[in-house]
Amino acid sequence: MSTQTVAKENRTLAFSFALRDAYTDFMLSRQAMRVTPATVQFYKYTAGFFLTWLESQSLQSPQEVTARHVRAYLAELIARELTDNTVNCHARAIRTMLKFWYAENYMKDVVKFEMPKVEKKRLPVLTADQVSTVLQACASLRDKAIILLMVDTGLRRSEVIALNWTDLDFGTGLVQVKRGKGGKSRSVVIGATCRRAILAYRRTLNIETLTPPLIQTNSNTRFTGNGFAQIFKRLRAAAGVYVTPHSLRRTFVILSLRSGMDVLHLQALLGHSTLAMVEHYAQMQDEDLIQAHKEYSPIDNLQRLKK
Repeated sequence: MSTQTVAKENRTLAFSFALRDAYTDFMLSRQAMRVTPATVQFYKYTAGFFLTWLESQSLQSPQEVTARHVRAYLAELIARELTDNTVNCHARAIRTMLKFWYAENYMKDVVKFEMPKVEKKRLPVLTADQVSTVLQACASLRDKAIILLMVDTGLRRSEVIALNWTDLDFGTGLVQVKRGKGGKSRSVVIGATCRRAILAYRRTLNIETLTPPLIQTNSNTRFTGNGFAQIFKRLRAAAGVYVTPHSLRRTFVILSLRSGMDVLHLQALLGHSTLAMVEHYAQMQDEDLIQAHKEYSPIDNLQRLKK
């Protein structure tokens, strides 16, 4: 075999490893940042699929990746009729990975591409009457405690699952969320009604062998995400109300604002670094608009305004 042929094969081998090594380095960087396991899985699902697609296009090095490749990949996702939110999630992950590759000198130039738009939709929120309907449909004290806890705090599903009994102070109502989204810790508060519901649930458990999870399966273990979702599937069927963990988080925002809570306090309780996500959740519902117009209608208040 000639020296030239050996050199060509070595170069091809190096390039074949280059793309996969750059992806592996990106994933290791996320783990080094101590992102949550769910976030690691998100990047495996999104950036990992993009890597596989790049390899199917015979690309061997990050240097070969261009905006044209990203657009072609996103176009394929759209052709598969994935939701605009899903396509946007893939695009965000790809953008993050490509920025990392540029910062770490895997690429000479940053790859810029237009992010796919997400249609703005009114997200489902439960009214106070619907919350009462769901509570009445709860088949157990545990299910009732879950609904009250999530509506009273706006906790995410993963945060509720991760709670332990020692995280809750029944005297003050303070709940320590030790690992929220992005690994951030924060405090939330539950009121007297919610505390009483959790105490009633605890009386159904064997206190002598009480295990750490605040919310437990029938076998006294911590819930998985899928297991927790089954509770809401049963509640939707029993109550006839579309209720999900995330709809309860939005419900917490809307009902808190209607009750007069300050947006800065709401931001802290939700665990957001800016008000942007609070505004995202706090979409005005029809009843809010009707009430506001009743109070501030320029025509109905015309006589008062003339004074």
